[in-house]
Amino acid sequence: MPFLENLASEAGIVARSLGDYLRGGALRLGVTGLSRSGKTVFVTSLVNNLLTQARLPVLAVAAEGRLARAQLDPQPDDAVPRFPYEEHLAALSGPDRHWPQSTRRISQLRLRIDFARATGWNKGPARLDLDIVDYPGEWLLDLTLLDKSYARWSNETIEASRAPARAPLAGAWLAHLDGLDPQGAFDEDVARAAATLFTQYLRAARGDEYALSTLPPGRFLMPGDLEGSPALTFAPLPVEDNVEPAAGSLAAMMQRRYESYKTHVVKPFFRDHFSRLDRQIVLVDALGALNSGPAALRDLENALTDVMRAFRAGRASTLASILRPRVDRILFAATKADHLHHVSHDRLEAILRTLAGKAVARAEGVGAEIDVIALAAVRATREATIRHGRDELPAIIGTPERGERIGDQLFDGVAEAAVFPGQLPDDPEQLFAGDALALPEADNDLRFVRFRPPIWAKGEAPPHIRLDRALQFLIGDRLA
Repeated sequence: MPFLENLASEAGIVARSLGDYLRGGALRLGVTGLSRSGKTVFVTSLVNNLLTQARLPVLAVAAEGRLARAQLDPQPDDAVPRFPYEEHLAALSGPDRHWPQSTRRISQLRLRIDFARATGWNKGPARLDLDIVDYPGEWLLDLTLLDKSYARWSNETIEASRAPARAPLAGAWLAHLDGLDPQGAFDEDVARAAATLFTQYLRAARGDEYALSTLPPGRFLMPGDLEGSPALTFAPLPVEDNVEPAAGSLAAMMQRRYESYKTHVVKPFFRDHFSRLDRQIVLVDALGALNSGPAALRDLENALTDVMRAFRAGRASTLASILRPRVDRILFAATKADHLHHVSHDRLEAILRTLAGKAVARAEGVGAEIDVIALAAVRATREATIRHGRDELPAIIGTPERGERIGDQLFDGVAEAAVFPGQLPDDPEQLFAGDALALPEADNDLRFVRFRPPIWAKGEAPPHIRLDRALQFLIGDRLA
């Protein structure tokens, strides 16, 4: 049966890919990222900058004056929610400007870009349909479950939960786990209690204080219509791999529900959405991990390794790209670069490049073109140099969100403030010792606060940092 199911799934993917090609071959850009990385803001700013034909000097089609116009068109997939671009833009630019709500589900937007070709035999007017697919990073990490048995996932998850950074957060669930008999008779109340405590642990790990990368299953934190269903009522148990649990046991039912989760949640996302992507940007809140300390950085490195394993990436021939498209460009972006002075931007990029490089080295079969960038899709600060005694200190100025604090200073969400965010190390290897991350807690004196969105003129695009460079890597070749 698994063989026939996989064969049917592959046939469905090929059919969807061929249908996409015959309908015009739009470029499908996936936008995802780990928690609090700014996916919604990135998509909103990307679209607004192209619609308003903002200054994008690194995007060749704009710098060379070949960008005629961009406009929103009806999206091709009627069963996928539309990305609420107008709502998010109003949140960013309205009188009470605030950051829009984070991505909780998949959504889509089609942007039509009219331009003039600069090279080739068919110089002249051309068009690119860009389908932007925004989806939670937790769903991407779920793809790693497709190659894991229930026993393997259980044992890996339990082992991770006992790590020093996670053990305090997982205490209630681990205590409950110690009292369970996997081979005992199945009891629905026991299963619900285990799933609830496991979910609470995952939610705590994702909180601002710890900023740990969430372990799958991702839908436990964003259940939607599946809330309360058996497909989300399971949890890891200490069971042996390659040993079939006894019929009617707790382990047997947990295993069945885990497999149902893969069948009804993970596989449809892979078949209907992920397998159809051409390009991908993965947004990473590296500053949040740096601010939370070495454990969060180590966790981020492990998450990026899982991200790379999730991609069936590689350069494809023309025929292969029609029948079985693969992501051929992946951009890792360290967001919130505006929370640092520009002297540290290259250092932030170098840290993410080191983390991503380790992840690529550990993941097999990744043949896509990969790049790394530090960016801010919406720049919330401006830079200044402030004299302190005889010293001149690089600072950033913005409006911290209400309730933000540095030392004894509590911000009210109205007044601007100059912040000295600290500097990242010149050499990212200072954070690493071989394969391990080594940043002593005492040295983690970086000071990052959350700022409100900036004020910008109506009809113009929001300020940004390196959004144009990201666009050039992701779609520049299709606008040549």
